[in-house]
Amino acid sequence: MQQFDAIWINANIATMADNGQPYGAIENGVLAVKDGLIAFVGARSELPSFDALATPLYDAAGQWLLPGFIDCHTHLVYGGNRANEFEMRLNGASYQDIAAAGGGIKATVAATRAASEEDLFVLAKDRLNTLLAQGVTTVEIKSGYGLDLATEQKILQVAAQLDLHHPVSVQKTFLGAHALPAEFSNDADGYIEAVCQMLPELNKLKLIDAVDVFCEGIGFSVAQTRKLFTAAQALGLPVKAHAEQLSNLGGSALVAEFAGLSADHIEFLDEAGVAAMAQAGTVAVLLPGAFYFLRETQLPPIALLRQYGVPMAVATDLNPGTSPLCSLPLMLNMACTLFRLTPQEALLGVTRHAAKALGLFDRGCLVAGQRADFGCYAISQPAELCYQFGVNSLKQLIINGKEVRVASV
Repeated sequence: MQQFDAIWINANIATMADNGQPYGAIENGVLAVKDGLIAFVGARSELPSFDALATPLYDAAGQWLLPGFIDCHTHLVYGGNRANEFEMRLNGASYQDIAAAGGGIKATVAATRAASEEDLFVLAKDRLNTLLAQGVTTVEIKSGYGLDLATEQKILQVAAQLDLHHPVSVQKTFLGAHALPAEFSNDADGYIEAVCQMLPELNKLKLIDAVDVFCEGIGFSVAQTRKLFTAAQALGLPVKAHAEQLSNLGGSALVAEFAGLSADHIEFLDEAGVAAMAQAGTVAVLLPGAFYFLRETQLPPIALLRQYGVPMAVATDLNPGTSPLCSLPLMLNMACTLFRLTPQEALLGVTRHAAKALGLFDRGCLVAGQRADFGCYAISQPAELCYQFGVNSLKQLIINGKEVRVASV
């Protein structure tokens, strides 16, 4: 007789696995968990015998189970906010005016440097609680608002503490090469060298799961990015990049050359870059929130990504400057309405493909052997999660096989 910790019956299950059905769907199915993992998914008639008296049964009553959502690109730990700049822009101020007044990323860096680790933890926990209530079970958190060793370490330590003390699983990405700090004004090469020296220090503390860089005309060049990637590779750390957001420098192809996890934003990505990503298995991370908030007009090359079979992930890009949007459900809707993804593509983008973008292969699908991270939603079809925004249909959330109480559920 099989031993299970809990079983969900009468469930429609969007496994998001490639089983030949839309959404990998199993209608009127059963899901069983054991030791934090999915032990069985399938038809009730195929469920092994179990001790019905000793096993908790949850009747989903026709509701849908989906994998826990994964927000694979956030800048969730930061101090302050930039609402004043938002208002200034709408009153006619230019980006140059705002920068001259000490705004932009400089303002966030100053606020983050000034904030204590405890203050940053409290702020970040509130944001993470908001994502949790939406069914998010894994989040990537980037550094990049410190731009010096002490503050980058502080941000990554907050991310590590969140991973320890919050139900959501946290992946930590070092984005020291986010912008040029005032201390290295007009010396981008010198700053990249400094970032390369930060890498082993932070890696020794086990604070880095991946290394990111803003490869762009207003960020860092392909040559500078290559230097950082080479240093990361020497430490066995996977790489990714903010690339092709404002121009086509070839950053995505460089990520692919290093067998990197993902290229993110990619509005100006060309066919050669798409082909390189397809060859390397690099994920395209789409960030419709930044596209919307910046009122961009250049769409990512969705048709080319489909043509070459490049996996597309979707994330919030939660940050105080260009995407102050703490809502993955909103990103699902925007991915469909702004980028014209299908609901199935969008949901793959926050489950299976988002897991791949983080180099995680133990989650993102509801199949036997995966982490038991999933939500139960009061919906009649998975597309509702992309179609309607602002109504939380999440009724139960499971992380590592255990029910997590969420304030708004």
